[in-house]
Amino acid sequence: MDPISQKVIHIDMDCFYAAVEMRDRPDLRDRPMAVGGRPESRGVITTCNYKARDFGVHSALSSREALRRCPDLVILPTRFSKYKEVSRAIRAIFDRFSETVEPISLDEAYLDVTNNRQFDGNATQTARAIRAEIESSLGLTASAGISNSKFLAKIASDWKKPNNQFTIAPPEIPAFMKNLPVQKIPGVGKATLAKMHKLDILNCQDLQALSVQQLTHQFGEFGIRLFDLSRGIDHSRVRTGRARKSISVETTLAKDLELWEGIEKHIHALFDELMFRMKKSKVDPESIKSIGVKFKSSEFQVTSKESARPCDKDNFVKLAKQHFFDSNISVRLIGIGCKLNVKEPQKSRHQLRLF
Repeated sequence: MDPISQKVIHIDMDCFYAAVEMRDRPDLRDRPMAVGGRPESRGVITTCNYKARDFGVHSALSSREALRRCPDLVILPTRFSKYKEVSRAIRAIFDRFSETVEPISLDEAYLDVTNNRQFDGNATQTARAIRAEIESSLGLTASAGISNSKFLAKIASDWKKPNNQFTIAPPEIPAFMKNLPVQKIPGVGKATLAKMHKLDILNCQDLQALSVQQLTHQFGEFGIRLFDLSRGIDHSRVRTGRARKSISVETTLAKDLELWEGIEKHIHALFDELMFRMKKSKVDPESIKSIGVKFKSSEFQVTSKESARPCDKDNFVKLAKQHFFDSNISVRLIGIGCKLNVKEPQKSRHQLRLF
């Protein structure tokens, strides 16, 4: 049987929340602006426009630090109901171009256009038409990536941001992958990146020089995936329904906490909120694989700890207490959650074709 060809488009809206605000308030278009919490309430930046980014402002930065870097920054509160409304309109546009759409968040999605008959099946032209429709109908811009896998399509959508698109066609993949920095690979975080750099692994060509055995020796099971991804191989499919892999809740504190007693009270409250969210989301308790706690320090350092203990309040308290005394930090944010068992579809080992 011939391997299945796949044409994937990844659409990523440009600074979505900020773009919606600038669309609704044209006076802000030429000013550095952001969406997020107030600095006096220990808020953080959710997103910002590109003028603000020129000053070093970015998402997850504290609003207080954002204003220090850019004193003229305009910070607006989030309007999630509005963003969801716009997101639904964007999704309606996607549905006109593909029957297989996998939303990732309010502002990005994968589209499988393998069997699309529009534009003679040309995925690059399809992406261009989607972006044009979003701009003309909603007054917003989007970037797009086009390739034969979700992995490469997502990388491509970021390649010429904002308001542009990039195609990585199959014949171009080998050359493109050689110089791709390893930090572009999903799953390569700070710790893995630091380890790679110690091993003089800087780009995918360096990874390609290593065997599966060498990669698994250095990076465990992730080494198998690194072997494929470093060559641009990704067999995951665009899925209309995404299984939930985790569920969590968190809270940012009005004041840093340095004593366990204060933190324990928040663990109790968060657990009740987690149970409510699990019930609302119809999470099967039997699907829980592990529990976890997360702390963010006053210096914005994030630490976490997981355990295979059952999901009950006492176990969360025990895990949080152990992690708190091990971390020895002043806590500004507390989070708890559960990882869920998810049945993954069996993956093909065939290389895919495109266009």
